[in-house]
Amino acid sequence: MTEAAPRSLWLREALAIEIQEESLLEGDIGTDVCIVGGGYTGLWTAIRLKDMDPSLDVVIVEADICGGGASGRNGGFVLSWWSKFTSLARLCGAEEALRLAQASAEAVHEIGEFCSNNGIDARFHEDGYLWAATNKAQLGSWRDTIEELDRHGLHPFTELTRQDLLARSGSRVHLGGVLEASGAIVQPALLARGLRRVAMDKGVRIFEGSPMTSLDGRVRTPTGSVAANRIVIAMNAWGVRFSELRRKILVVGSDNVATAPIPERLQQTGWRDGLAISDSRLLVHYYRTTDDGRVVFGKGGGQLAFGPKVGRRFEGNSPRRQSVETAFHATYPELADVSIEQDWTGPIDRSRNGLPFFGYLKGRPNVAFGIGYSGNGVGPSFLGGKILASLALEKEDEWSGCGLVGIPTKGFPPEPFRYLGGHLVRAAIVREEKAEDKGRRVDPITRGLVRLAPAGLVPVKGR
Repeated sequence: MTEAAPRSLWLREALAIEIQEESLLEGDIGTDVCIVGGGYTGLWTAIRLKDMDPSLDVVIVEADICGGGASGRNGGFVLSWWSKFTSLARLCGAEEALRLAQASAEAVHEIGEFCSNNGIDARFHEDGYLWAATNKAQLGSWRDTIEELDRHGLHPFTELTRQDLLARSGSRVHLGGVLEASGAIVQPALLARGLRRVAMDKGVRIFEGSPMTSLDGRVRTPTGSVAANRIVIAMNAWGVRFSELRRKILVVGSDNVATAPIPERLQQTGWRDGLAISDSRLLVHYYRTTDDGRVVFGKGGGQLAFGPKVGRRFEGNSPRRQSVETAFHATYPELADVSIEQDWTGPIDRSRNGLPFFGYLKGRPNVAFGIGYSGNGVGPSFLGGKILASLALEKEDEWSGCGLVGIPTKGFPPEPFRYLGGHLVRAAIVREEKAEDKGRRVDPITRGLVRLAPAGLVPVKGR
């Protein structure tokens, strides 16, 4: 990490109201459990471990500051896995998929309760998630998911009329959509920093500015090391440094812009609450408002990582600011005169099926990992903490034995084929989505390349 790289809007806000007290790991120490990564997954795991056994000594080592990675840069959508139910069912069967999807929806509410009970002012608003269509090709992207859930007697989505869509979202561009009531938004960096405080209050030792340089029985950093009975890898995209995980995820950038505060203008459009919205394209557009009346608009499918490193290209300002701004103005043309005040980028760890996976590193039964949130990690990381805590303590329960535990059989090609192929597939997706926005179809070769893309935030029609 580099201090010179500009922080996200979220981190700037969070750090401006906090007295930072960083503690660098210096020297060699021992502990019961060492967690590598101070984002949501690592923090929820630490809190869960201390709740399960307060006598445990738990250490977190973090390369930057807690929340400096994806946890402080994401769009702040707290979502369930209902939109990914068909993928869950293919992975682990209908019964387990239902259990996990229901648990993920409950997790959204539990995060809000946790914030309230622990004095974390993370600006949590449970006003729903709108899965929308912004062109005709996207219409009905949710149909297969809803029909599958209907067969099980579950109805988490409500289809909205065009009038309702306009009233809730403030945009006439939305041609259709379904609402999931359990969706929420949060100020993601405030949540991460709040979890850090709670973890420390429970006795977790946190060392920031202490990147793991190697793992050879001890977790080593530039200025010290940790010997631990159990180790948890909670590094998200940075987990590509481990060869057995590298082939199972694709690291791709996601970019955000934030407008100046425009509360009066938002009132006029009708977008008055904390509704989280995404469209139904693979290179997803996702957007929400903030408490001070900004619009934060994001776009997936940015730059690709090569090999085992997530480099500085994924830090600081967005290289696609103009493209994201154009997408925002296309979605809200009535706000085309509103200035963009901030932009930032960050890496996403996308798995083939869009779901995270957990387990132990091969030949290292004391090293557990969790990775592959695929752009939907704020809510699911709460469950990830339960899974990793059970794995770390070798508990035989509903979490250590859940359908997400185990390395996927399908992965991505080795380098350089994955990098070159990734660019070919992404270019094909861009061509197809530009054509669909204009009501046109693309050639069969482009369609074939698009089918090779990993799952996105939501299922895409025809894939």
